[in-house]
Amino acid sequence: MLRTIKAVLNYTLKATDKKLGSVKDFYFDDHMWVNRYLVADTGNWLPGRQVLIGTEALGQPDWHQEVFPIHLTAEQIEQSPDIKDDAPVSLQQEEKLRAYFSWQKYWDDQSFIQPAAGSEFAIVGACPPLEAVPADVVTAFHVPSGDPHLRSVNEVCGYSIQVLDGSIGQVEDFVMDDTTWKLQYLIVDTGNWLPGKKVLISPEWIKQVSWADQNVDLDLTQEGVKSSPEFDPSLPINREYEARLYDYYGRPKYWS
Repeated sequence: MLRTIKAVLNYTLKATDKKLGSVKDFYFDDHMWVNRYLVADTGNWLPGRQVLIGTEALGQPDWHQEVFPIHLTAEQIEQSPDIKDDAPVSLQQEEKLRAYFSWQKYWDDQSFIQPAAGSEFAIVGACPPLEAVPADVVTAFHVPSGDPHLRSVNEVCGYSIQVLDGSIGQVEDFVMDDTTWKLQYLIVDTGNWLPGKKVLISPEWIKQVSWADQNVDLDLTQEGVKSSPEFDPSLPINREYEARLYDYYGRPKYWS
């Protein structure tokens, strides 16, 4: 099922033996646009540390009680590798964290070699054979380089959305698949340009992201976005709405 990220922020986190705090943020990898970690707000329990819970350790949330169960003990989390609260997370730090918890290194999966959405090597809906991927892409994404590649959902909310003929607003939130943890859409608030209207944009349709400038560039026009199917956050996102959205933009449907 598709859910907005902000809807699950502040959910209670419950380890196997105690409550840990609440959901503070999610970190997604900037290549596959998949949530890799939940960031816990532990209050005064582990001050000065980022407590990252891999999505592998998350149980089925109780959506009515707003509780995220975690298949770890509080001691396991407390003894995990220290990740400072004021620094980006590198792949080396992830390696230590994943080795400690015996989680798979997702960047060793061939699907992680798939060129990022919006790149000239992107192949929509398919994973190319390794030999077909340029060496520089393999080097950048297959071999841990130490460069941070995780992005905070909270930080990216607020990024400016740029189209071919100007700006159309900013990122307000994300829509994620609560089974695969993939960020399926960005929710764009068109702000003063189209007051009150919100639209969805798939990461696959992004031309490029300037992380330094906090801009998301789309290969679309203002008029194109203006006439797109409006997103109503009070309604569930169903296949009928998604089909209209993909048909409007003339994009291949990810579920077909």
